[in-house]
Amino acid sequence: MSKNPYESPWRKLAIAVYGAPNEGKVYGTYEIDVGKMLDYIEKKKDEGTRITVTNFVTAALARSLYEDAPEMNCFVQRGKLVPREDANVCVSIARKGGKGMTGLVIPKTHEMSVSEIAEFQQNRISQKRSGKEKGTFGAKNAIAKVPWPFRRPVFKFVKWWAFEMGFKIPFVKIGRDPFGSIMLTNIGTFGLETGMVALFPIGKLPAVIAMGKIKEKPVAVDGEVKIRPMLPLTGTFDHRIADGGKIGDLANGIIDRLKNPAKLDQPNK
Repeated sequence: MSKNPYESPWRKLAIAVYGAPNEGKVYGTYEIDVGKMLDYIEKKKDEGTRITVTNFVTAALARSLYEDAPEMNCFVQRGKLVPREDANVCVSIARKGGKGMTGLVIPKTHEMSVSEIAEFQQNRISQKRSGKEKGTFGAKNAIAKVPWPFRRPVFKFVKWWAFEMGFKIPFVKIGRDPFGSIMLTNIGTFGLETGMVALFPIGKLPAVIAMGKIKEKPVAVDGEVKIRPMLPLTGTFDHRIADGGKIGDLANGIIDRLKNPAKLDQPNK
């Protein structure tokens, strides 16, 4: 049997020591100057194209995960790290009327331009917000109907059988990787700057990245203090998969890409 390049001795130990990501969690925060990105968004708006800050961060996150920190693009199954082939970002979406949250998985996000991501999201967001969902995101509605005394045992069985063991459940359509490679949520829409968000227990995600509210702040630029629009990013990471070095690789990759918005708005194939 060939050696798994993603499994170092520490990774094998971490998988054994930590349970699901409710135990082994680490956090990180960073602020990014997004002045060039906001200027680019205004330029595209004048040209009749609507793209958002979330679309840019989605593209930067996917490319950085795929190219700069591929060791993080994995999930734990049957006590082993399983690498993913693509970087598929799951974008958290608020439902209409404050009826909770759902997610939209964007396939092969690392290959898409910002404009392509925006178009993909706009074409599917109305169905997501309406609550008319199928597959994995629809399955939660079925579990919610289970009477309270039995709900948690059913959830734990589904979690173990489908997500930890990778087996199929009859009559329930749950894909191999239903929540994508990594999740992005925009808490800035609720007026929050930073937030240590939770890792979804059945998500099989190495991290959840939260975008905060952009604010103008004094920062040092070439030895001078200037007022710049700063975007706070907060990450919650599964320590079984991600360590400080790889988290730094991911963060630096996102930062470098957001400095060049025009390049992010080109396909990456």
